[in-house]
Order: sequence, then C-alpha cells, then structure tokens
Amino acid sequence: MAMRAPIAMLAAMLVLWGCDNDQPEPTAVETEVPDELSKRGAAQGTEDADAVGTPMAERVATIGLLNKRNNVSRDFEMSPGDATRVGDVVIRMEACEKTAPWEMPQEEGAFVQVFVRERRGNESEPSWNKVFSGWLFRNSPSLNVVEHPIYDVWVKECAMSFPGEEEES
Repeated sequence: MAMRAPIAMLAAMLVLWGCDNDQPEPTAVETEVPDELSKRGAAQGTEDADAVGTPMAERVATIGLLNKRNNVSRDFEMSPGDATRVGDVVIRMEACEKTAPWEMPQEEGAFVQVFVRERRGNESEPSWNKVFSGWLFRNSPSLNVVEHPIYDVWVKECAMSFPGEEEES
C-alpha cells in the first residue's frame, strides 16, 4: 500500500512531462523583428518645441516581459519607436511619460503594443496577432493589463528628466 503513492506520483509526473512535448520550447533569445512590425509610428514627428522635460526621442523605458510557460523574465530598455522580438512575441514601445516631481500622485508609463505569433482557428501557419495596444502604468498595473495566457508585459521605468532636476557636479 505504501508503494502506490510514489508510483502514482511518478506516473503523474510522466504524464505531465509528456504534455505539450510536441511544441517547440519558446526561446529567450532575441531575434529579428518582422518588417511589418518594426515600423516606427507615433514616435516620429512628436517633437514639440514647447514640451517640458526630455524630448520624446531621448526617453528610455524599461519594459519587463515574462514567459509564463518557462518562467523566464527579461527586461528591455527601449526608446520610442523601438521594437524587440523574443521568440514568438514582439514588443513595440511608442512613447513613455512620467509625472513631474512636483505633481502628485507620481506615475510613469509607456504606450506599448504587443504582437504574438500564433495560430488562430483553422490557420495552417501561425500569423502575427496584436494582443495589446495601449498605455501601461508602473504604479497602477491593474488599469491596463496585457491579457495573454503565455506572456505578461509591464513597465518598470520611464527615464526622463525635467528642468531643475539636473545633477550638480
């Protein structure tokens, strides 16, 4: 009777190990972004002479990506208009903003688009599908959420400065 529990556990582990074994394991290696997803969009022509703070083209956002299948998490530093591909996911960052130091509440966020290469319905070949397009906020992640069963994307930081924040040397 005592031997049945370890045998049942071993059998369950083998069954789980065999599940989804025909699918290639997603890699965490950056690959080339497809041409149709790499075009620069909103970041072009957003230079405003009256804007306060760092010009949009000089801002840098840190975007986090989690692959829930293999628990691999990566951070990417992206400028507006940049696109990054890891396996079957492409993240395109169009803009990033944060509130001025004298404004409350403090918030920072980025406008991102997430594309995933997957089969839909009866498609024989996988295609790129936009699964998210919108603002993600660091301190309010529940306002907008990337709803995908495999990938999670969030904003960690938007690096920009405002007048008077220059470091004294």
